[in-house]
Amino acid sequence: MIPSPNLEIAVIVLGVIVLMLEAFAAKIDKHILAFAGIVGLTIVLIATFFLAPNTPEQASGFWSFYTADPLSIFFKRFALVTTILVLIMMIDYAPVLRSLRGAGTAQPALGEFFALPILTCAGLMFIASAIDFVMIFVSIELVTVSFYVLVSFTKKNPTTLEAGVKYLILSAVATAFLVYGIAWIFGVTGETNLQRVTSAFVNANTDENAAVFGAVLILVALGFKIAAAPFQIWVPDVYQGAPTPVTAFLSVGSKAAGFVVLLRVLRPFMMLPRVGRLIVLIALLTVIYGNLAALPQNNLKRLLGYSSIAHTGYLLIGVACLAGQAITFYLVAYLLMTLLSFGILIIVAQQTGEQISNFDGLAKRSPFLAFAMLIAMISLAGVPFTAGFFGKFFIFAAAVARHETALVVVGIITVACGFYYYLKVVRSMYWQPAIKLDRIPVSGLSRVAISALIVAIVWLGIYPQPILNALNR
Repeated sequence: MIPSPNLEIAVIVLGVIVLMLEAFAAKIDKHILAFAGIVGLTIVLIATFFLAPNTPEQASGFWSFYTADPLSIFFKRFALVTTILVLIMMIDYAPVLRSLRGAGTAQPALGEFFALPILTCAGLMFIASAIDFVMIFVSIELVTVSFYVLVSFTKKNPTTLEAGVKYLILSAVATAFLVYGIAWIFGVTGETNLQRVTSAFVNANTDENAAVFGAVLILVALGFKIAAAPFQIWVPDVYQGAPTPVTAFLSVGSKAAGFVVLLRVLRPFMMLPRVGRLIVLIALLTVIYGNLAALPQNNLKRLLGYSSIAHTGYLLIGVACLAGQAITFYLVAYLLMTLLSFGILIIVAQQTGEQISNFDGLAKRSPFLAFAMLIAMISLAGVPFTAGFFGKFFIFAAAVARHETALVVVGIITVACGFYYYLKVVRSMYWQPAIKLDRIPVSGLSRVAISALIVAIVWLGIYPQPILNALNR
């Protein structure tokens, strides 16, 4: 049996090895590094099914910061699968990177491009197991610093540099809020361990106003990570300017990290009544803003960026209703349909562009890609027999059970907005004349990954029980 911390150690070692090969094996085909990363992460993913039981009731030392409970194991697998799929996207994106970086070499810095997501994955895995504010902070910074580099990786592209600077500045501000909030919580309770913080909040002698202030500061920082209103202002520009595989990773990985932390801190924070009302308000603002802002978009990357904000709103409805299982299922569905959307966008954009009009007549040029995008769009919209439908169904069922009428009404109305802007893409592919008739090539690895995502989306839309059983365990 394998101790759980060995998973993160293995991922970090894998990332360092890829970086070392980039630095010292100059003549190697750098695409091999991506395949090595995919194989290595797949081995770690398999190892997650052979973990030693979570023994310890040790309240000191390493185990006061780290847990290997079922929730953490589930999200470790989530991070590994996400990173594997992102590396496959990066292989497809390599020609674009070469043209944008243009440093006079045949394969500029591809090893770094492939290594950074692996190190980001290690941070995501640490976040999944973090049960102490100190480890939460360190893990989030490992993820964020990696994203700083990835967002601005195509350094000769002004749009990318603008996105990198915006992400750097606003993320630094969010980090300041997080540290200040942790300081307030520690000042009130004398603890950073989440379980002991919960016990302190129950104590009648705790200064509730100071505790609420600290909780609000931490929620502001997490609001940036998950792109919740009114902390979402960075999303459209950063998503559009970053390399497309990085945008996909940022959309899924950063959001998952933020919600894992939110699920961890929810228990102590919900001891404070005013925090629950604040989350309801943020959920309403986020779901309204994300859907309304997505309506006029003509750039598919920006549309997916604003839609990401809308999905954050639906997830926050689950948070407000304390529906941990519904949130986790929704995140799994969001992973599948978002990565499928961005994977197709990478392939098509190399031939045409990122505008929705560039997808005109795609069904005639590449029926396979058009069908895959159709599945992604209708799942994002929440059409029955897709994973996205059950994700929204579980969220709204939890809101109905908690008698949150406002959340249910606003959520259902905004879902109708989603049908409009997602089906714009479907209309473009199937009802508009083709702008070109050249066939779009798809590599064998990408075809397998896209097919697997299609099957998973439809399968979970018909039979979601496997994920629900995993969550129950």
